[in-house]
Amino acid sequence: MTQMVTAPPKDMAVREGEVAAVRAGGAAQALVGSALAAGELGLTRGELARAVQLGIVRAGPPTAGGAARFARAELARVRDAASGPPDALRRQVETVAGAQAAAEVLGVGPSRFTRLARCGHLTPVGYRINRYRAVVWLYLVAELREFADRQARMLRGTAPAEDRELLAARGDLRPRTWRGRHVGLLLRRTADPWARAAVLACVLPEDELRAAVPDPAERIVLAALAPPPPYGHPQVPAAAAVAEGLLRAGPPDEVHWYRTSLEFALTGARAQSKSTGERGPT
Repeated sequence: MTQMVTAPPKDMAVREGEVAAVRAGGAAQALVGSALAAGELGLTRGELARAVQLGIVRAGPPTAGGAARFARAELARVRDAASGPPDALRRQVETVAGAQAAAEVLGVGPSRFTRLARCGHLTPVGYRINRYRAVVWLYLVAELREFADRQARMLRGTAPAEDRELLAARGDLRPRTWRGRHVGLLLRRTADPWARAAVLACVLPEDELRAAVPDPAERIVLAALAPPPPYGHPQVPAAAAVAEGLLRAGPPDEVHWYRTSLEFALTGARAQSKSTGERGPT
Protein backbone atom coordinates (compact mmCIF):
# COMPACT_ATOMS: atom_id res chain seq x y z
CA MET A 1 0.00 0.00 0.00
CA THR A 2 1.39 3.42 -0.93
CA GLN A 3 1.90 6.12 1.69
CA MET A 4 3.07 9.66 1.04
CA VAL A 5 5.36 11.41 3.51
CA THR A 6 3.68 14.51 4.93
CA ALA A 7 5.16 17.70 3.49
CA PRO A 8 7.01 19.67 6.20
CA PRO A 9 5.57 23.22 6.30
CA LYS A 10 1.99 23.44 5.04
CA ASP A 11 2.71 26.60 3.10
CA MET A 12 5.38 24.96 0.92
CA ALA A 13 4.37 23.53 -2.45
CA VAL A 14 5.07 19.86 -2.97
CA ARG A 15 8.04 19.59 -5.32
CA GLU A 16 8.92 16.70 -7.59
CA GLY A 17 12.14 16.19 -5.68
CA GLU A 18 10.50 15.74 -2.30
CA VAL A 19 10.67 12.33 -0.70
CA ALA A 20 7.80 9.87 -0.82
CA ALA A 21 7.53 6.58 1.02
CA VAL A 22 6.09 3.34 -0.35
CA ARG A 23 5.60 -0.08 1.13
CA ALA A 24 7.97 -2.54 -0.55
CA GLY A 25 8.20 -6.04 0.84
CA GLY A 26 6.72 -4.84 4.13
CA ALA A 27 9.31 -2.11 4.65
CA ALA A 28 9.17 1.59 3.90
CA GLN A 29 11.39 2.56 0.98
CA ALA A 30 12.26 6.23 0.41
CA LEU A 31 11.65 7.52 -3.10
CA VAL A 32 12.73 10.80 -4.64
CA GLY A 33 11.80 12.57 -7.87
CA SER A 34 13.98 12.75 -10.94
CA ALA A 35 15.28 16.28 -10.25
CA LEU A 36 16.61 15.36 -6.84
CA ALA A 37 17.86 11.96 -8.03
CA ALA A 38 19.80 13.56 -10.88
CA GLY A 39 21.39 16.05 -8.51
CA GLU A 40 22.47 13.35 -6.07
CA LEU A 41 24.11 11.42 -8.93
CA GLY A 42 25.78 14.50 -10.39
CA LEU A 43 23.76 14.30 -13.60
CA THR A 44 21.35 16.52 -15.47
CA ARG A 45 17.80 15.24 -15.77
CA GLY A 46 18.47 14.38 -19.40
CA GLU A 47 21.54 12.39 -18.43
CA LEU A 48 19.53 10.58 -15.75
CA ALA A 49 16.90 9.67 -18.34
CA ARG A 50 19.66 8.27 -20.54
CA ALA A 51 21.06 6.28 -17.60
CA VAL A 52 17.60 4.78 -17.02
CA GLN A 53 17.28 3.95 -20.71
CA LEU A 54 20.63 2.15 -20.66
CA GLY A 55 19.77 0.19 -17.50
CA ILE A 56 22.47 1.89 -15.43
CA VAL A 57 19.89 3.33 -13.02
CA ARG A 58 16.66 1.50 -12.18
CA ALA A 59 13.58 3.66 -11.72
CA GLY A 60 11.17 2.88 -8.90
CA PRO A 61 7.35 2.91 -8.98
CA PRO A 62 6.17 6.08 -10.78
CA THR A 63 3.75 8.61 -9.36
CA ALA A 64 0.06 8.41 -10.19
CA GLY A 65 0.74 10.89 -12.99
CA GLY A 66 3.54 8.76 -14.40
CA ALA A 67 6.49 10.86 -13.19
CA ALA A 68 9.63 8.86 -12.50
CA ARG A 69 10.78 8.22 -8.94
CA PHE A 70 13.93 6.58 -7.63
CA ALA A 71 14.69 4.64 -4.48
CA ARG A 72 17.43 6.10 -2.33
CA ALA A 73 18.86 2.60 -2.03
CA GLU A 74 19.16 2.47 -5.82
CA LEU A 75 20.93 5.85 -5.92
CA ALA A 76 23.35 4.59 -3.27
CA ARG A 77 23.98 1.44 -5.30
CA VAL A 78 24.75 3.45 -8.44
CA ARG A 79 27.11 5.76 -6.55
CA ASP A 80 28.93 2.80 -5.02
CA ALA A 81 29.20 1.08 -8.39
CA ALA A 82 30.67 4.13 -10.12
CA SER A 83 34.43 3.74 -10.09
CA GLY A 84 37.14 6.08 -11.26
CA PRO A 85 36.89 9.87 -11.44
CA PRO A 86 33.94 11.78 -9.94
CA ASP A 87 32.37 12.21 -13.37
CA ALA A 88 32.61 8.51 -14.27
CA LEU A 89 28.82 8.07 -14.36
CA ARG A 90 28.39 11.13 -16.55
CA ARG A 91 30.96 9.77 -18.98
CA GLN A 92 28.90 6.59 -19.34
CA VAL A 93 25.88 8.51 -20.62
CA GLU A 94 27.60 11.35 -22.52
CA THR A 95 26.34 11.67 -26.08
CA VAL A 96 27.13 13.66 -29.20
CA ALA A 97 24.61 14.61 -31.87
CA GLY A 98 25.20 14.39 -35.59
CA ALA A 99 27.96 13.17 -37.87
CA GLN A 100 30.26 16.17 -37.42
CA ALA A 101 30.50 15.89 -33.64
CA ALA A 102 30.70 12.08 -33.70
CA ALA A 103 33.40 12.15 -36.37
CA GLU A 104 35.51 14.45 -34.20
CA VAL A 105 35.40 11.90 -31.38
CA LEU A 106 36.62 9.19 -33.79
CA GLY A 107 39.18 11.47 -35.42
CA VAL A 108 37.78 10.96 -38.93
CA GLY A 109 35.86 13.04 -41.43
CA PRO A 110 32.05 13.30 -41.33
CA SER A 111 31.64 11.38 -44.59
CA ARG A 112 33.58 8.38 -43.28
CA PHE A 113 31.66 8.46 -40.03
CA THR A 114 28.35 8.57 -41.89
CA ARG A 115 29.39 5.57 -43.95
CA LEU A 116 30.31 3.60 -40.82
CA ALA A 117 27.00 4.43 -39.18
CA ARG A 118 24.83 3.84 -42.25
CA CYS A 119 26.47 0.45 -42.76
CA GLY A 120 25.71 -0.65 -39.21
CA HIS A 121 29.16 -0.49 -37.65
CA LEU A 122 28.00 2.12 -35.11
CA THR A 123 24.62 2.09 -33.41
CA PRO A 124 22.78 5.27 -32.37
CA VAL A 125 21.51 5.53 -28.82
CA GLY A 126 18.82 8.10 -29.59
CA TYR A 127 17.61 10.72 -32.02
CA ARG A 128 16.38 14.26 -32.37
CA ILE A 129 14.28 15.82 -35.10
CA ASN A 130 15.65 19.23 -36.05
CA ARG A 131 13.70 22.24 -37.27
CA TYR A 132 14.03 21.02 -40.84
CA ARG A 133 12.35 17.71 -39.82
CA ALA A 134 15.58 15.83 -40.41
CA VAL A 135 16.71 13.02 -38.11
CA VAL A 136 19.80 13.82 -36.05
CA TRP A 137 21.25 10.66 -34.53
CA LEU A 138 22.86 10.58 -31.08
CA TYR A 139 25.83 8.39 -30.18
CA LEU A 140 27.43 7.46 -26.88
CA VAL A 141 30.88 9.02 -26.65
CA ALA A 142 32.20 6.04 -24.67
CA GLU A 143 31.12 3.65 -27.45
CA LEU A 144 32.71 5.79 -30.14
CA ARG A 145 36.02 5.82 -28.29
CA GLU A 146 35.85 2.08 -27.70
CA PHE A 147 35.17 1.54 -31.42
CA ALA A 148 38.16 3.71 -32.34
CA ASP A 149 40.40 1.57 -30.11
CA ARG A 150 38.94 -1.76 -31.21
CA GLN A 151 38.41 -1.11 -34.91
CA ALA A 152 41.22 1.31 -35.75
CA ARG A 153 41.63 -0.28 -39.20
CA MET A 154 38.10 0.76 -40.18
CA LEU A 155 38.95 4.42 -39.60
CA ARG A 156 41.23 4.48 -42.61
CA GLY A 157 41.58 2.77 -45.96
CA THR A 158 38.96 1.57 -48.43
CA ALA A 159 35.45 0.57 -47.42
CA PRO A 160 34.67 -3.18 -47.54
CA ALA A 161 32.78 -4.44 -50.58
CA GLU A 162 29.57 -5.03 -48.61
CA ASP A 163 29.61 -1.45 -47.39
CA ARG A 164 30.07 -0.13 -50.91
CA GLU A 165 27.17 -2.27 -52.13
CA LEU A 166 24.90 -1.00 -49.36
CA LEU A 167 25.76 2.62 -50.05
CA ALA A 168 25.29 2.13 -53.81
CA ALA A 169 21.79 0.85 -53.06
CA ARG A 170 21.17 3.94 -50.85
CA GLY A 171 20.87 1.71 -47.81
CA ASP A 172 20.87 3.07 -44.28
CA LEU A 173 20.90 0.71 -41.30
CA ARG A 174 20.76 3.42 -38.63
CA PRO A 175 16.99 3.22 -38.02
CA ARG A 176 17.12 -0.56 -37.87
CA THR A 177 20.14 -0.77 -35.57
CA TRP A 178 18.62 1.86 -33.30
CA ARG A 179 15.32 -0.07 -33.12
CA GLY A 180 17.16 -3.25 -32.25
CA ARG A 181 18.98 -1.51 -29.44
CA HIS A 182 15.85 0.23 -28.19
CA VAL A 183 13.79 -2.97 -28.12
CA GLY A 184 16.60 -4.89 -26.44
CA LEU A 185 16.88 -2.31 -23.65
CA LEU A 186 13.12 -2.33 -23.09
CA LEU A 187 12.98 -6.13 -22.93
CA ARG A 188 15.75 -6.22 -20.34
CA ARG A 189 13.73 -3.95 -18.07
CA THR A 190 10.77 -6.31 -17.63
CA ALA A 191 10.17 -10.01 -17.07
CA ASP A 192 6.37 -9.81 -17.41
CA PRO A 193 5.31 -11.89 -20.45
CA TRP A 194 2.53 -9.53 -21.56
CA ALA A 195 4.73 -6.44 -21.14
CA ARG A 196 7.48 -8.10 -23.18
CA ALA A 197 4.97 -8.95 -25.90
CA ALA A 198 3.82 -5.31 -25.86
CA VAL A 199 7.39 -4.13 -26.50
CA LEU A 200 7.59 -6.32 -29.60
CA ALA A 201 4.09 -5.38 -30.75
CA CYS A 202 4.79 -1.66 -30.73
CA VAL A 203 7.53 -2.10 -33.36
CA LEU A 204 5.26 -3.74 -35.92
CA PRO A 205 3.30 -1.80 -38.55
CA GLU A 206 -0.43 -1.78 -37.83
CA ASP A 207 -1.37 -4.25 -40.57
CA GLU A 208 1.28 -6.72 -39.43
CA LEU A 209 0.18 -6.38 -35.81
CA ARG A 210 -3.44 -7.12 -36.72
CA ALA A 211 -2.36 -10.17 -38.68
CA ALA A 212 -0.16 -11.42 -35.84
CA VAL A 213 -2.74 -10.67 -33.13
CA PRO A 214 -6.23 -11.12 -34.63
CA ASP A 215 -7.94 -11.04 -31.21
CA PRO A 216 -9.02 -7.41 -30.49
CA ALA A 217 -8.99 -8.08 -26.73
CA GLU A 218 -5.34 -9.05 -26.87
CA ARG A 219 -4.50 -5.98 -28.93
CA ILE A 220 -6.15 -3.81 -26.26
CA VAL A 221 -3.97 -5.42 -23.60
CA LEU A 222 -0.83 -4.91 -25.67
CA ALA A 223 -1.72 -1.28 -26.36
CA ALA A 224 -2.31 -0.63 -22.66
CA LEU A 225 1.10 -2.09 -21.80
CA ALA A 226 2.97 -0.41 -24.65
CA PRO A 227 6.09 1.46 -23.50
CA PRO A 228 6.07 5.26 -23.77
CA PRO A 229 7.96 6.94 -26.62
CA PRO A 230 11.73 6.90 -26.08
CA TYR A 231 13.56 9.73 -24.40
CA GLY A 232 13.99 12.60 -26.84
CA HIS A 233 10.85 11.83 -28.83
CA PRO A 234 9.49 15.21 -30.02
CA GLN A 235 6.18 16.67 -28.89
CA VAL A 236 5.63 18.97 -31.89
CA PRO A 237 3.22 17.11 -34.22
CA ALA A 238 5.21 17.65 -37.42
CA ALA A 239 8.44 16.42 -35.84
CA ALA A 240 6.65 13.60 -34.01
CA ALA A 241 5.27 12.34 -37.32
CA VAL A 242 8.84 12.01 -38.62
CA ALA A 243 9.98 10.25 -35.46
CA GLU A 244 7.06 7.81 -35.57
CA GLY A 245 8.55 6.34 -38.71
CA LEU A 246 11.66 5.40 -36.75
CA LEU A 247 9.64 3.37 -34.25
CA ARG A 248 8.26 0.86 -36.78
CA ALA A 249 10.13 -1.97 -38.45
CA GLY A 250 10.59 -1.43 -42.18
CA PRO A 251 12.46 -4.07 -44.21
CA PRO A 252 10.48 -7.30 -44.72
CA ASP A 253 13.06 -9.45 -42.94
CA GLU A 254 13.04 -7.11 -39.94
CA VAL A 255 9.24 -7.14 -39.82
CA HIS A 256 9.28 -10.94 -40.01
CA TRP A 257 11.75 -11.16 -37.13
CA TYR A 258 9.65 -8.98 -34.82
CA ARG A 259 6.43 -10.71 -35.83
CA THR A 260 7.90 -14.14 -35.14
CA SER A 261 9.28 -12.91 -31.82
CA LEU A 262 5.87 -11.46 -30.89
CA GLU A 263 4.07 -14.69 -31.69
CA PHE A 264 6.54 -16.60 -29.53
CA ALA A 265 6.15 -14.09 -26.67
CA LEU A 266 2.36 -14.30 -26.89
CA THR A 267 2.48 -18.08 -26.57
CA GLY A 268 4.18 -17.68 -23.20
CA ALA A 269 1.91 -14.80 -22.12
CA ARG A 270 -1.25 -16.74 -22.94
CA ALA A 271 0.04 -19.76 -21.05
CA GLN A 272 0.68 -17.60 -18.00
CA SER A 273 -2.81 -16.10 -18.13
CA LYS A 274 -4.40 -19.55 -18.30
CA SER A 275 -2.41 -20.79 -15.32
CA THR A 276 -2.63 -17.71 -13.08
CA GLY A 277 -5.36 -15.48 -14.48
CA GLU A 278 -3.19 -12.49 -13.57
CA ARG A 279 -3.16 -10.58 -16.86
CA GLY A 280 -4.42 -10.70 -20.40
CA PRO A 281 -7.25 -12.54 -22.16
CA THR A 282 -7.88 -16.16 -21.30
